[in-house]
Amino acid sequence: MERLASFSNDPFDKPPCRGCSSYLTEPYVKCAECGPPPFLLCLQCFTRGFEYKKHQSDHTYEIMTSDFPVLDPNWTAQEEMALLEAVMDCGFGNWQDVANQMCTKSKEECEKHYMKHFINNPLFASTLLNLKQAEEAQHNETAIPFHPADDPPRPTFDSLLSRDMAGYMPARADFVEEFDNYAEWDLRDIDFVEDDSDILHALKIAVVDIYHSRLKERQRRKKIIRDHGLINLRKFQILERRYPKEVQDLYETMRRFARILGPVEHDKFIESHALEFELRREIKRLQEYRAAGITNFCSARTYDHLKKTRDEEHLKRTMLSEVLQYIQDSSACQQWLSRQADIDSGLTPTVPVPSNSGRRSAPPLNLTGLPGTEKLNEKEKELCQMVRLVPGAYLEYKAALVNECNKQGGLRLAQARALIKIDVNKTRKIYDFLIREGYITKA
Repeated sequence: MERLASFSNDPFDKPPCRGCSSYLTEPYVKCAECGPPPFLLCLQCFTRGFEYKKHQSDHTYEIMTSDFPVLDPNWTAQEEMALLEAVMDCGFGNWQDVANQMCTKSKEECEKHYMKHFINNPLFASTLLNLKQAEEAQHNETAIPFHPADDPPRPTFDSLLSRDMAGYMPARADFVEEFDNYAEWDLRDIDFVEDDSDILHALKIAVVDIYHSRLKERQRRKKIIRDHGLINLRKFQILERRYPKEVQDLYETMRRFARILGPVEHDKFIESHALEFELRREIKRLQEYRAAGITNFCSARTYDHLKKTRDEEHLKRTMLSEVLQYIQDSSACQQWLSRQADIDSGLTPTVPVPSNSGRRSAPPLNLTGLPGTEKLNEKEKELCQMVRLVPGAYLEYKAALVNECNKQGGLRLAQARALIKIDVNKTRKIYDFLIREGYITKA
């Protein structure tokens, strides 16, 4: 009797004939008494009466073929399976590709047959509905509901957002350049073969163990970065600036302990110290009121207003005495006017102005013999002498600011201060000088 072949149309997917070892093509014969595994013969070996071990030529047999109709008289079982495989490979709706893969039916025939017998068939629809209801009833208590999440950002390579996120790819939870990025290179030439000596085998195992330790360290660092929200460093720095200067210094000092405390505990620690700082400042303000004899907040507001007015008057008198001092000296007066012009134009003055605070300003830096001096022009030498900056450090800072300006299309002072970790006044002078000389532009 005829049976539906349990293999696909590809002859390479079927086991070979047990008689001649050739690939089987339908129809072929299966012994009903031998097996498992199934004992299969091609028609030529079957007609010769092939016998092997327990298999005898008089055993009952089955003819394996798919050449008979199942759902439609014009469609064989083999074509039904080919249609389902083609839809699975090409996707529902791509009927031209399905027809090309089948080779025996047209695009319209494939679409019409599939829609009629597999989509709109009431027998299949009711069966699928019953199976779905039974599955939902079975897993109703254990199923985990699915909550769709927002699509993660996918910044293009070397874009501004990608640089802000340090090359992190949220959709893959990986970085463009990982920690110890070339760790895999140590394994590319390792091959375990049977004739390895014990020492060589142990050495290869040790290299693999080292690579595993690097992977663990890579995952540990990525976990710390994700847990503490360090991927977007600029956003992290903005959140850090909401604290007072003293708390920011503490934040910078205690950052190295964040990997031990964890994100929640570390934030609680910083918030508690910020609260302590606010309390201490408020206590100091109240003690100042008490020392001034103030006993209610209405008087405290009056006291604050008068104190602010007094400080402003003191500042005006100081500025007036400074002007009078410069008027007596023509060169000093000219320097003061140049300084005020720079302030009015929004630039920090590069002309040193003597102070009447009693402290002597530091003398200009002597650049004689310092490495890198020959690479500076006269204006750059004058800047390095005034800000007391060695030429090598200046050239390094200049290169960093110029490269960042070229990447961003402009540079802000805050970005320059984030790149150069030196005194903010020196950073401002370097920044203004580079803008004035045309090396960089404002963002």
